Amino acid sequence: MFAAALIVVVLRSYDVPLRETALFCTYLVLGVVLPGLLVVRALWGGRMALAEEIALGLALGYTVETLVYIVGRSAGIPLAVLAWPVGTYLVFCAAPRLRRHWRGTAQPKTPLWWSWSVALILSYLTVVFAAAFFKVYDIVQPGVWATSTDMPYHLSMIGELRHHMPPDVPTVAGEPLLYHWFVYAHFAAASWVTGLEPLVLLFRLGTLPMLIALLVLVGMTGRRITGSWLGGLLCVACTVFLRAPNLHQGANKTFAHGGVQDAAWISPTQVMGALLFAPVVLLLLELLRSRRHEVGRWLLLGIFSIGVMGGKATYLPMLGVGLLLVILVEAVRRRRIPWAALAALGVTGACFLFAQLVLFGGAQLGMVFDPLHIIRIGWMRLTEGPDGSEAPSQATILGFAALYVLSWAVAWSGIFGLLSRPRLLMRPGVLLMLGIGASGLGVMLLFGHPGFSQLFFLISALPYLSIVAVYGLLILVRRARVPARATVAAAGTGAAAAFLLPSWGVRLPLGPEGEVSSLYPPYVALAVIAGVVLTVLAVRLGNRRAWAFGGVALMALSMPGLAYEQLGRVEPSTLLAKPVRSVKPAVPKSAFTALRWLRTHSDPDELVATNVHCRWDARFPCHALRLWVSAFSQRRVLLEGWAFTQKNLKNWRPGPSSRSSLQYPFWDQKRFDANRAAFENPSAVSIRRLRERYGVSWLFVDERRVVPASGLRNLLEPRFRSGHYSLYWIADGARPAGDL
Repeated sequence: MFAAALIVVVLRSYDVPLRETALFCTYLVLGVVLPGLLVVRALWGGRMALAEEIALGLALGYTVETLVYIVGRSAGIPLAVLAWPVGTYLVFCAAPRLRRHWRGTAQPKTPLWWSWSVALILSYLTVVFAAAFFKVYDIVQPGVWATSTDMPYHLSMIGELRHHMPPDVPTVAGEPLLYHWFVYAHFAAASWVTGLEPLVLLFRLGTLPMLIALLVLVGMTGRRITGSWLGGLLCVACTVFLRAPNLHQGANKTFAHGGVQDAAWISPTQVMGALLFAPVVLLLLELLRSRRHEVGRWLLLGIFSIGVMGGKATYLPMLGVGLLLVILVEAVRRRRIPWAALAALGVTGACFLFAQLVLFGGAQLGMVFDPLHIIRIGWMRLTEGPDGSEAPSQATILGFAALYVLSWAVAWSGIFGLLSRPRLLMRPGVLLMLGIGASGLGVMLLFGHPGFSQLFFLISALPYLSIVAVYGLLILVRRARVPARATVAAAGTGAAAAFLLPSWGVRLPLGPEGEVSSLYPPYVALAVIAGVVLTVLAVRLGNRRAWAFGGVALMALSMPGLAYEQLGRVEPSTLLAKPVRSVKPAVPKSAFTALRWLRTHSDPDELVATNVHCRWDARFPCHALRLWVSAFSQRRVLLEGWAFTQKNLKNWRPGPSSRSSLQYPFWDQKRFDANRAAFENPSAVSIRRLRERYGVSWLFVDERRVVPASGLRNLLEPRFRSGHYSLYWIADGARPAGDL
């Protein structure tokens, strides 16, 4: 209740009325959680804590709601999504054998201290998000951030899924949406059911329940692996806080990536994909060790796998690697085929193929094989060099990569504790998570992407590597019989070092004359300590208690980085204060007034053309990331931003001489010229071309950029004006003023 109350207060402080919060919670409980919980109870079997049931119910509710919405939206009946909760309630009321699931079964109680600890972690995340995200993305004054990239893109996707199925790229009319778009379908369904604005759902309400359920499921997975509630709690803490230790002052993005907080708000696809993937891992932990034929759990595995398929593309290949590792080890060790793992691999492969061939149409979306791409870019950032500057030497890259891998080895050093009992490494659940983690880290190091999307593989893998690390550390501490006070002291020492060591290191960025040798000093000491600890663990010699202390301290060294980095930016007196709105917005309020009018007075199938898709201060070359017209009008645009489309991303190749993916021209020069001509040289012919060849119905115009300023007004009568922005309608069969 404490965390819930804090969330409500924070939302109210950032312009979400209590009525809207209550309406969303009612929808979430009755439309998503409760029907999902009933189905989970009917199909899963066994005893689970209530928090686990609720989290699983939410994940299943999201999955089924999305699938039902796709069918309903395709049929032109978006509110048919309500058939999911209503139908579930009717079935569970009518069938005598299902009625008992309304009451549930005897459940293991969650320890009070565990619940409070998780609530405090959630409260911390709420405060951090309020300070770092809510303040930046003001829902009352979106003009301040509307010209940014990711969030307007997500908002435009919700508008597209709200009105169309199958979806296209709304910023480039006619381009199919080759992307993992299930989360946008969920937000669209929620908007239809509640009447809440997509802006409010995306920027305030929609992500929090996903994040809460994800952390609960990570904790329950950790409890199953470690066999203790404490282990589960440590897994939650590591998922949130653990990252490669940064032993220098200043910004160090290459080392700082990790944890759910890095993508929870700026990437709704990531947080929903992570939530839907967590039940898959939980189910596999049960199925891989069970010899019974459990149809219900296999059915749930199939449903969740379909959800992951369209939720986030990173998870299925990682899961496939984990299952392959389980199959290979079991086949060699026991000389038998693990049929459960093989069947799960078949489900995973089928979903992966469907996603690649149907949802994504075989598109790579910019992902190419380019070993250590992220390391090269990271080094150039540390030395304040542009992405296209001269590449550093191979020795510099290898040295920097060694520091990077060493840092993550320290963060996950608890994994090596399993070497004290090697047979535990052969457990199917441990092998599954090690395969997921190794593939995530491997893809991040071996592939390149113009938007650094390879980092999502590492972020996706981190909870599962953290779980195995916590498991190994607990095994080591238990076998060494380390007293609780001594363990706390070792953890405190490591955490203190995380705050003290950066003050002795070099400040980052290094500057254009920086050398990799200037990064070495603090890491040399770390390498010596880690090397000694890990070597001794590997050969199992010496005093176990001493090595347990070292393992605890090394993992604790990697824990406080996020808190240190984030809380250092926060002024406590302004946490719940409303955003300062004295900043001049990049997009004036009058533009949003016109777009809201367009959204109200136009049909979703009517196409818009605009002259604000290029940068205002530098029209040539045209900027490929202007996305706010489609985002706030919820209408398809003939030509706005094309940076995220497959046709643009497939042109990108890594390398020192490579252009940014934002610098490639639009591939259809005729469309580009036709769009530009209608505004820069307006005439009856240019307007007719937009209408008859491309199907444009509306022109959204910044009058300051029309030459001459009165050119369009001589041809068309504006339907609406707000400040410098006008909307012109080209009616079917109607002639604009002038001779077409």
